[in-house]
Amino acid sequence: MINHVMIGTDDIKASRTFYNAVLGVLGAGAPIEHTNATGQLRLFYLHNGSTFCLTQPINEEPPSVANGSTIGFTCDSPEQIKEFHDVAIANGGQSIEEPPGVRTGDMGDVYLCYFLDPDGHKICGFHRPG
Repeated sequence: MINHVMIGTDDIKASRTFYNAVLGVLGAGAPIEHTNATGQLRLFYLHNGSTFCLTQPINEEPPSVANGSTIGFTCDSPEQIKEFHDVAIANGGQSIEEPPGVRTGDMGDVYLCYFLDPDGHKICGFHRPG
């Protein structure tokens, strides 16, 4: 259903360093770089049919985060959830909510982690066993 997610950053170089490390845990390679017609640099991470994009805002306003929004990435195991989280924190992310681990609820057991990227975007690692 979802083709891509694009978020803004005012430090594309720092965001590239952060997401190269974090998305590398999931197996994503280096991003495709594209400069649009008005001069904004964009990075496109392609992996398993999904695209995650970073951009300098086209309207030249400062980037902002969406309160109440979370971008979730599928992880292959509880161990990968922990590594995804730990690599994010080691590269300038901020751990939020509960530590990485199992959550039990209406959807059964799921493994989650949450962190903020250096621009303040809320990121989730998600794994459902079985």
